Amino acid sequence: MAKDKLVESKYLFIFILITSLFALWGFANDITNPMVAAFQTVMELSAAKASLVQFAFYGGYATMAIPAALFIRKHSYKSGILLGLALYAIGAFLFIPAAQFQQFSFFCVSLYVLTFGLAFLETTANPFILSLGAKENATRRLNLSQSFNPMGSLMGMSVASFVVLPQLLSDKRDAAGDIIFPTLSEAEKASIRLHDLAVIRNPYVIIGCVVLAVLIIIALTKVPKTDVQPAKTNSTGKSLSNLWRNKIYREGVLTQMFYVAAQIMTWTFIIQYADNLGINKATAQTYNIIAMALFLCGRFIATALMKYVNSSRLLAIFAVGAAMCSIGAITIVGKGGLYCLMGISAFMSLMFPTIYGIALENVDAQDASLGAAFLVEAIVGGAIMPPLQGMIIDQGEILGHPAVNVSFVLPLICFVIVFIYGLRSYRARKSVIMS
Repeated sequence: MAKDKLVESKYLFIFILITSLFALWGFANDITNPMVAAFQTVMELSAAKASLVQFAFYGGYATMAIPAALFIRKHSYKSGILLGLALYAIGAFLFIPAAQFQQFSFFCVSLYVLTFGLAFLETTANPFILSLGAKENATRRLNLSQSFNPMGSLMGMSVASFVVLPQLLSDKRDAAGDIIFPTLSEAEKASIRLHDLAVIRNPYVIIGCVVLAVLIIIALTKVPKTDVQPAKTNSTGKSLSNLWRNKIYREGVLTQMFYVAAQIMTWTFIIQYADNLGINKATAQTYNIIAMALFLCGRFIATALMKYVNSSRLLAIFAVGAAMCSIGAITIVGKGGLYCLMGISAFMSLMFPTIYGIALENVDAQDASLGAAFLVEAIVGGAIMPPLQGMIIDQGEILGHPAVNVSFVLPLICFVIVFIYGLRSYRARKSVIMS
């Protein structure tokens, strides 16, 4: 019976406590995505340069994931979580001087520090959740915890859509639907820029206060020693060697990088996609919220389906769905293409935790913390590919087709890679069972 339970009663409180953290980094992820479009207008940047917001945000994961794993191997899960929350809060509070100095680079640095904290949290929480119960249910258990991530994401998107974007004076349009800001005098622009950057700053400061409160709660919570201390670990060299020889793990890290790139491109540039149809940023963000709601529903549906369908097989099926929606977003000019773009989110829903769970499934416990770190570091895909997509969008048109539509060829390629990984891992699992 223990194998049928996702979480044993003795782990239930810890499971709830750690799962609550998933919403925190979901909020940070998805209040940041629409800020690319906001910075593009208020700081008068190209799409490629504005997307450096994502380069800074996801570059923080790449920088800190391995140091986070080494820290956790030496200390404890709880220590890693507390340090992660502290860095998260510091990065959020750095938005105060960033808005004061009105420097785009300062905002990027603030996000870079903030994601140091997220790297600690994700490197700790994901393998911890996997360990809280039977191995057979580990991927389902992680999908359940990850279901709370899009709840935080929805909150972040809602704040962006209903609080931040509608207040941006730089996005005001004339009767023809054109943005007025570029036509104003430098003095008028300076006044609007001061106002808009303060609007962008405020939600980060508020979430920084929330994170501090959570930090205090966790610091004061007594967690059983056996549950916060990582398993006995191999030497770093031996762990690296073991991980490299594990083909499913190795391919999983690469696949995760492409998946995260697809996710960030899809959610970041949905606003530019809608803008090309004459839809303002606040309204466009509403479409993003609907996409996230589809993502959330898909996550719960996928978790339920995994009780009956092999997770690798389900991953491949969902990848096909995402690829088909991507083709629609590329080829259909108009609202139909926008609806296809939104539909991608439903199929992306299970991908991150499922790739994560499959990759770590046959990784030895002594190597798990370092293995988890590389999977978190794979989030760097979200830093590398959005600027490339931004460069495509800046072309305006490609062969008579809107460049923003064409740019979604990049997510399409990523979903093909996810499909291949799902298929290969399914066949590998099947061969092990048959042998």
